Amino acid sequence: MQRPDGRTKGAMRPVKITTDYTMYAEGSVLVEMGNTKVICTASVEEKVPPFLEGKGLGWVTAEYAMLPRATNTRKKRDIKSLKLDGRSSEIQRLIGRALRAVVDREALGERQITIDCDVIQADGGTRCASITGGFVALWLACKKLLADGVIERMPLTAQVAAVSVGIFEDEAVLDLNYAEDSHAIVDCNVVMTSKGEFIEVQGTGEGRPFTDTELRKLLGLGKRGCLTLCRKQAKVMGESL
Repeated sequence: MQRPDGRTKGAMRPVKITTDYTMYAEGSVLVEMGNTKVICTASVEEKVPPFLEGKGLGWVTAEYAMLPRATNTRKKRDIKSLKLDGRSSEIQRLIGRALRAVVDREALGERQITIDCDVIQADGGTRCASITGGFVALWLACKKLLADGVIERMPLTAQVAAVSVGIFEDEAVLDLNYAEDSHAIVDCNVVMTSKGEFIEVQGTGEGRPFTDTELRKLLGLGKRGCLTLCRKQAKVMGESL
């Protein structure tokens, strides 16, 4: 089949991860997956949420937002004093869960790292790009804590990456752009570690139910895509976890 941008079914969009993209955050990344671009920053605070005080455990959380003209029509800006829209709230919880899955919170100590993911251009897969880039920003922040002697050992146990898969025109495809995602029969996001372990799978039959055979195809594509992204992370990190 011929995809809208000419890729084959199992081909990913070009991926670029630029580290140290901003000046002030302990970790910062610009992640580009095709035309989707997300700035991910990691900020360290020497405190934890009240429910963790005195327990010797750290915390990793995330916030996600899309700039008004990240999309082809203007999206109303999220204002903190108002309720965050449901989509953004769901995505930032996903990012937080995904990253905490590989954090040794005891090794992190009683401090919080917040991953801010700001979409500056959206063409599908923004939550997956946020997780993939957010991990590298988190790793940079942890490396700084380690180098400064704030923590004694690296609190990350593996890398994390995420990719979208779906059924488009009755074919399983990898890394959907917006043109495909908006017309997908089945839409799925796969989050995995560099060890090949699943953290989360989100799948929905948008146009029809899907079979176990199709699900296995999607998971296979997702695993291949996530491990490819982990290798790209490792290349910019200079190491793999």
